[in-house]
Amino acid sequence: MTTSEVSKRALFQPSRRLEAVPPYMFAELERRVREKLEAGVDVISLGIGDPDRPTYPHIVEAMRTAVADPANHRYPSNRGREEFRRAFADFYEGRFGVAIDPESEVIPVIGAKECIYNLCFAFCDPGDVVLAADPGYPVYTEGPALAGAEPVLLPLRPELGFVPDLDAIPGEALARARLLFVNYPNNPTGAVVPDGFFERLIELAREHEILVVHDNAYSETTFDGYVAPSFLEAPGAKAVGVEVFSLSKGFNMTGWRCGAILGNADAVASYWRLRTNVDSGMFGAVQLAGAAALGGPRGPIEEMNAIYARRRNLVVGALRDIGVGVDPLRGTIYVWAPVPDGHTSASFAELVLEEAAVVVSPGSMYGPGGEGFFRIALTAPDDRIAEAVTRMREHLA
Repeated sequence: MTTSEVSKRALFQPSRRLEAVPPYMFAELERRVREKLEAGVDVISLGIGDPDRPTYPHIVEAMRTAVADPANHRYPSNRGREEFRRAFADFYEGRFGVAIDPESEVIPVIGAKECIYNLCFAFCDPGDVVLAADPGYPVYTEGPALAGAEPVLLPLRPELGFVPDLDAIPGEALARARLLFVNYPNNPTGAVVPDGFFERLIELAREHEILVVHDNAYSETTFDGYVAPSFLEAPGAKAVGVEVFSLSKGFNMTGWRCGAILGNADAVASYWRLRTNVDSGMFGAVQLAGAAALGGPRGPIEEMNAIYARRRNLVVGALRDIGVGVDPLRGTIYVWAPVPDGHTSASFAELVLEEAAVVVSPGSMYGPGGEGFFRIALTAPDDRIAEAVTRMREHLA
């Protein structure tokens, strides 16, 4: 190897920080699907939770109007447009009964993933601990790792309703913890928060001076009469925490990257301070579309939830037919189920792909606590869901 080749190799070597995290798990799912499709296999992917229905018409129309206005073609403010912040304050008051100060307690985020990642940089130094639900959204652990902090997992056990046992958190981890990530309705398990859990979480956070971050991505996607609460509804929540509200799933806006961080004013200000140094804010037209979403009719959301409930029942019925015991869940766009005896999460997902040409997510992709489970996303058209469950019955029963 020549000197120039050695220099080039060193020059383009990724940082140790980047090497500390694995490739993003959904990128691997996309790669597997692409390989099968290129081989001529009719693959049905139920692995990624990306709504298949279009964004609601009133939101698209608001965007059309806003994007044509030259006033929105210049740099936005990281603090967000007044209309956007006010729309969130009004939404939280009407939907959750939570008073939000639009001047100090809410600013835009370019998707929940961005916000969760940047919160790790805003609040964590090397040696700090971040408490993260397991199984959970991978950014809960990968964000801290990239920031030089140590993620400590909080197992979500079925016998506890998929909530962490707060009494089992090691004292040493609590002493160094800066952030704690939770999410209800929960991805990937579909669990809903039990009564009293948020209150216990607030007590823990107050005692150990930890900032609670509630990832509220699925509060608008619920079934069977269940209405999901906001973490900020719990007494004292604003004193110890923030909530990240995403419009991606409930409003079919995954590609728009539109959401907000709300709650503790000091924490919001620290996040804003970081953001001013790493990006130039959310496109103003997207903010106006987001405001239209929050202030719009509930009918489209209810219609979408009815579609998801129908798909959920179809999938649950098919899983029971092949011997997988699972109950219908009351929130999110997923079905979380135990793998059959004799399988790991990965081996069962591989079996489903090879035998039925259906992609499901192995639970182990969401952390060690997900081993023994798999996740199905309800975000394919009805006919493809029906075809997928037919294949599973035929090939796996």
